[in-house]
Amino acid sequence: MNIRIVNKSKHALPAYETQASAGMDLRSNIDEPVILKPLERTLIPTGLFIELPLGFEAQIRPRSGLAIKKGISLVNTPGTIDADYRGEIKIIVINLSNQEVEISDGERIAQMIISKVEQAEWIEVKQLEDTQRGAGGFGHTGTK
Repeated sequence: MNIRIVNKSKHALPAYETQASAGMDLRSNIDEPVILKPLERTLIPTGLFIELPLGFEAQIRPRSGLAIKKGISLVNTPGTIDADYRGEIKIIVINLSNQEVEISDGERIAQMIISKVEQAEWIEVKQLEDTQRGAGGFGHTGTK
């Protein structure tokens, strides 16, 4: 799949780190380091602008390494970039640790996954078909 991209950052284009990677890492594009206090969140620019084909989205997800090593996650995860969005990709990061965390320019702060999406058409009915599960949810099957 070909996706048009404008790179206004100081860094290389996002790339798959391994042959079987699902996501491409996104890098921060900042002029000076950002210090996040515990539970603080901020918007980090990437300098990237994309043009997705209709029927696709870009999902923005946390990186597991940042989560376990620094306690960094994303506030709205997965974030969705719609096919008609043309603005800069920016990442809403949050520090879930109990220590200040520094984000440097060029640091891999999130991953982006390109996914096919469908748009639904609603069929309004008076009743849904029964299933064995029914309305059971929120742990209804137990823990073991």
